[in-house]
Amino acid sequence: MGFAGLTLLLDWGSGGLTVGRADLWAVLGVLLFTVLRPPRVSAGDGWLAVRGLVRERRVCTDALVAVRQDGSIATRLVLRDAYGGSVAFDPRILVANPLLWHRLDAGARRSRERGTLRHGESTLRLLGERIDGETARDVLRASGLE
Repeated sequence: MGFAGLTLLLDWGSGGLTVGRADLWAVLGVLLFTVLRPPRVSAGDGWLAVRGLVRERRVCTDALVAVRQDGSIATRLVLRDAYGGSVAFDPRILVANPLLWHRLDAGARRSRERGTLRHGESTLRLLGERIDGETARDVLRASGLE
């Protein structure tokens, strides 16, 4: 919304602001907000959901089949379950929210025990190490020991 306000202010300052142009700036601001808005990730016992712009996708973490990390600069974690469900999201969401990671990890462990998780155990292990390291650094920083 800051984009729309700034462009309206600049256009008004240049003397070229009209009702049509104000509408255009407002529409562009809303469009930019909806495109850049990150997906909402939530989890419960045995499931993980990613809510995007249009719909919500859900996977059963107890029946994961594959976990992979795509991309080198803007990475995405892609989870697929045995029922055809698939979600993709930024793994930094898990780093920022260790409780989401705990739900995913618990479900992935059950998938391993049941034998459904065939691909991505190393991806989960590396992600877990990264999250544990970040959490430990945060605890040390908060306690003043770093």
